[in-house]
Amino acid sequence: MAKVDTLLTKLNNGNNNIFKELYGVDSVVLQKQAQRYTTLIKQFQSSFKNDDVELFSSPGRTEIGGNHTDHNYGRVLAGAVNLDNVAVAAKNNTNIVRIESVGYPKFEVDLTNLKPNKDEFFTSISLVRGVSARLKELGFTIGGFDAVIDGGVPKGSGLSSSASFEVLIGAIISHLFNDGKLDLVQNAIIGQYAENNFFGKPCGLMDQTACSVGGLITIDFEDPSKPIVKKVGFDFVATGFALVITDTGGNHADLNDEYASLPTDMKAVAAELGAKVLRQVTLEQVVEIAPKIREKVGDRALLRAYHFLGDNQRVVSQVSALEKNDFKSFLGMIIESGYSSYMYNQNIFPPNNVREQGVSLALALSEMVLKGQGAWRVHGGGFAGTIQAFVPQNLLDKYVTTMEHIYGKNACHKLFIRQKGSIKVEL
Repeated sequence: MAKVDTLLTKLNNGNNNIFKELYGVDSVVLQKQAQRYTTLIKQFQSSFKNDDVELFSSPGRTEIGGNHTDHNYGRVLAGAVNLDNVAVAAKNNTNIVRIESVGYPKFEVDLTNLKPNKDEFFTSISLVRGVSARLKELGFTIGGFDAVIDGGVPKGSGLSSSASFEVLIGAIISHLFNDGKLDLVQNAIIGQYAENNFFGKPCGLMDQTACSVGGLITIDFEDPSKPIVKKVGFDFVATGFALVITDTGGNHADLNDEYASLPTDMKAVAAELGAKVLRQVTLEQVVEIAPKIREKVGDRALLRAYHFLGDNQRVVSQVSALEKNDFKSFLGMIIESGYSSYMYNQNIFPPNNVREQGVSLALALSEMVLKGQGAWRVHGGGFAGTIQAFVPQNLLDKYVTTMEHIYGKNACHKLFIRQKGSIKVEL
């Protein structure tokens, strides 16, 4: 544990190399982050009257390749980004977790009750309870702690604020009670368990793994209990392209059934071939029994299977292109993936609300500005929310101006891939 006064002195000195790794080298940004941490520490001190604390950071993530492939044991390409959730935390020697999140009501979680509760679905309480429950089951020590959290990963941004929160809680418990012994991939698996069983959302493992491990990574989920995580050595900054996420402002609140339909449709096709998931079948096998699939589970499921099998292989080609420094081919595959999501996976807008198509419009505008020079695709779950674009510097101002003309000021997030995942921050 570190003394508050010591931490505040180090923050005011402004020479923290870890901040440059997390947030870049822009002096204005670094100053804002130092102020952010300072404010959080003072809030913790005021709320919990404790001068011995630890600092934690957990990034959001961007999905770069493999759209809706993880839940069918496929491959993905993803990166941790420089928008993060930050926590100041300390043990409180009770069985109660007490959390204040900036801009949200305080809440408490009693660790003597570690069972899922449907009344807590879709709440932060459920995630804290779920992560704690699974850690205890696996033999880790858990205990009460106090934390003040600032959520710098915008909710609904498509950057996985929930996954970032889950692995942040895992990192806090790991360092406060277990000497930091929790493996990064295991932290991700525990976060997914909490989201599936306590939060009530059927998700794959990509989001949590990218947030927990950090950097640019490709993940193979062929055995989801032991995902193969490989760092990809490529410097996006050196390309002169900006990675821009645009929040189209759509609401995810009523889309749980749409998200659930994606793995359901894909697995229904696999089941017709006696398999559990699409990773276990080939395109040739699917085409051979396509008439039967159409009759049993419908054309949409067949199209979604076609998307999965294409995008799963495309990840391998994207990684190969990056490793060969063939950025042009990589950009072409980003566009291919985006078209596949639109035409075949059909996760660009919900079929029960064709009047609102914020994601569709953002993709059209991106093509208008970037065609022949950049790349664009849906980002994350789809149906609402965000798109992703790789934008050359000479078009960056035009692109952001165009998107924010439609979606409002600050709708665009200019990001970079950060190398650190969910960590204890050592100043």
